[in-house]
Order: sequence, then structure tokens, then C-alpha cells
Amino acid sequence: MHVDAQQHHYGFVMTEPAISRSGGERLCGWCRHPLPEAKPTGRPRRYCSQACRQWDYVTRRGERDVRITEEQLVLARSQVDALHDAVYVLACAVSDTDRDLAALGSRPSAKDLREILDWLVENARPLAGLRLHPD
Repeated sequence: MHVDAQQHHYGFVMTEPAISRSGGERLCGWCRHPLPEAKPTGRPRRYCSQACRQWDYVTRRGERDVRITEEQLVLARSQVDALHDAVYVLACAVSDTDRDLAALGSRPSAKDLREILDWLVENARPLAGLRLHPD
């Protein structure tokens, strides 16, 4: 049976089921947690658990019936992951800033304050420049 791709409009984003981090560690196709070490035989795992496999299946089945409204935005998982990473970096920078300010006491020097501010801005800049676009 031949299906013409031009006839179908998909309102969802398909992502790679199992992605790898830079170190080669494979991640679950649903929750993005690290997958256990691969066994020497059989197919490589795509999900960390049966629950993740089921949720991915349910989502894929439901996606063909989903209608996206103007208030909804479909993003690639990579964009959401980038947003989470940038927010995490900013949260760590804020925590570092709080710790450094507490260590300086009640009368920090202008030089110390400038170093702390530079550190915070340097770590906030990637988040300020992040733009999310629908795929």
C-alpha cells in the first residue's frame, strides 16, 4: 500500500527515541533518563522501563487525533532540553551568588561585587538569548 506524504498533515514533532549524550550514554526515549548498559545480544533498549515505553506509545497514538490551538505550542524535545539546561545553569549561578555574598559579609568591596555580578550575568546570558520556535 502506497501512502502519499503530501496528503497528511502532522501537528506534532517526532524526536529520536533514544538519544545519546556527548559521552555516548544513551537516554530513554520518553523520560530522558540514562539507559542501563546494553546487553551484548538483542536490540538496544530505547526506554528505561515498560512504563516509559507505554507512555510513548499512548502519546504517539493520540498525536494523530490532536488538534493544536493558538494557545498551544509544539516544541522539539531538544528545545525543551536546552531550556531546562539553561534554567539549571542559572539556578546554580544564583546559588553560587548567594553563597558568595554571604561569605563576603556586610561590607563587600566594589571589586568583589563586580566579580559576582559578572559571574551571574555570564551564566544568565545563554538563557536571555534562548528563543523557542515551533517545529
